[in-house]
Amino acid sequence: MHEIDEIRDRVILVGIASDQTLDPAVSLAELEELAKTAGAEVLTYMIQNRERPDPGTYLGKGKIEELKELTQMLDANGVICDDELSPAQMSNLQEMLQCKVMDRTLLILDIFAAHARTSEGKIQVELAQLKYRASRLTGLGKSLSRLGGGIGTRGPGEKKLEQDRRLIRERIGMLKRELREVERHRDVVREGRKKNARPTAAIVGYTNAGKSTLLNHLTDAGVLEEDALFATLDPTTRALKLPGGTDILLTDTVGFIRKLPHHLIESFKSTLEEAAIADYIIHVVDASDPQALIKMQVVYETLHDLKADEKPVITLFNKQDLLRIQLAEGTAEIPHLKDLRADYSIPVSAKTGEGLDAFLGALEELIQSRQILIERVFPYAEAGKLALIRKHGQLLEEEYTDEGIRIKAYVPPAVYGRI
Repeated sequence: MHEIDEIRDRVILVGIASDQTLDPAVSLAELEELAKTAGAEVLTYMIQNRERPDPGTYLGKGKIEELKELTQMLDANGVICDDELSPAQMSNLQEMLQCKVMDRTLLILDIFAAHARTSEGKIQVELAQLKYRASRLTGLGKSLSRLGGGIGTRGPGEKKLEQDRRLIRERIGMLKRELREVERHRDVVREGRKKNARPTAAIVGYTNAGKSTLLNHLTDAGVLEEDALFATLDPTTRALKLPGGTDILLTDTVGFIRKLPHHLIESFKSTLEEAAIADYIIHVVDASDPQALIKMQVVYETLHDLKADEKPVITLFNKQDLLRIQLAEGTAEIPHLKDLRADYSIPVSAKTGEGLDAFLGALEELIQSRQILIERVFPYAEAGKLALIRKHGQLLEEEYTDEGIRIKAYVPPAVYGRI
């Protein structure tokens, strides 16, 4: 019996130091995490200082020669660039370096392909991959007809990639139709939630900030928790009863990241819309991350693109347990984290439960601020209306009198109109 070893890419990471808002070494460190998540072995980094990438080759000619020597010296079989390459850039680099060339977008698409679990997630990933490859049939050149393994070969599969543009367009059309059916089902579910008048909150944040851990701790959702980028892709919605009795639906959304490929944003639009249609945003931040403030900005920019940046926000500065360990070891400084755009900012640890009582109290206050306070007596013949109040509002006082049932409660506007 012969064992077949999985092909593992040995790669060099390459970036352009042109963005003054972020240290290129930090960006490449994130790219390294992405590469490791995709199963590659990172050998070293290379950064070129230039105002903008070369339109034809991404790097300058001198840097390409240096990179070629480095790939031969380290026996690297691939190069990953920290930006999305044009078809011409990818083709030219591949020809000049004589090795596989990948970009940040291809890397993220590959991770999404590996982590998609539901039929919807698989459709969305395949759609994004085919759109990406459709514009690069020429740029990828010989690599399309080469059977192999490693990054970039998951998802649609080699057979699909060998098809011409017409076949890819047909496949994209078929996937879009399948996705529309899934979206119609999702819309029905959303309409049902609206009729039930339950408030909804979307848990958003940079990838690996601890969103799934938070949902699991609050609702026993059983969502995969892993210290890895994009460990979970498919949105999970669970009901949560707050201490005051209010029911709310929490939805864990896909993590955000810098330079999120537009192919993915378009394909995952229905999933990302969970943040746009939610009543409240729960923004989870990794407080132990030195780049926390920059990543918060990325999240808000993505929310703006989704037209979800005007909603009430509770920001949770998560991983306080990890931050304390770092401070004790001297590997971190006391962070000065503030979120002036949030209605509440609360330090928590989703892992240990620290601060979550304060979070639930703040969430209840936020919901009450948008609800209507009613004080009235219901005739006993209308006692059934109290079930609506108990289910969707917060019953503060209840007294049975000769005239009827006297209540004091907070109710959502939709329920107020029904009672």
